[in-house]
Amino acid sequence: MLKLPPPVWALIYVLLTLAISRQLGWPELPGLPLPGLGIALAFIPWALPVWAAVMFHRAGTEINPVSPTNRALVVDGPYRYTRNPMYLGLVLATFGVAIWVGAWPMFLAPLALFATVNWVHIPFEEAKMRRQFGATFDQYLARVRRWV
Repeated sequence: MLKLPPPVWALIYVLLTLAISRQLGWPELPGLPLPGLGIALAFIPWALPVWAAVMFHRAGTEINPVSPTNRALVVDGPYRYTRNPMYLGLVLATFGVAIWVGAWPMFLAPLALFATVNWVHIPFEEAKMRRQFGATFDQYLARVRRWV
């Protein structure tokens, strides 16, 4: 699972739940779809990964958290509020797609993405960062929550 990055998993999960929704005849949840809200939630959360990428660029380090050449622990910008703004943006965007489409199987995409990121990618990345940054990373973990 680590060989595929989370954006690829997000796309796979959205496409899979679209296929399931289509196969089931687009079973809608009461009150859905909400296209305006869904579109907003599908696109606005992309500001988090963009903001995070800008912070990495400013720090002169790589975005890939498991890269052996990371030179800095980025704790500014969105990283003051969440340790995983890029993943949070992806999960919110897939949730927005689910609200936009309105079919209940679509809500499996953000859940599956959250599970994949939270229990597969993040523990692996945090272990690498703990080895690389030591006590500085532990202090950051104590100060900032994993999600929000």
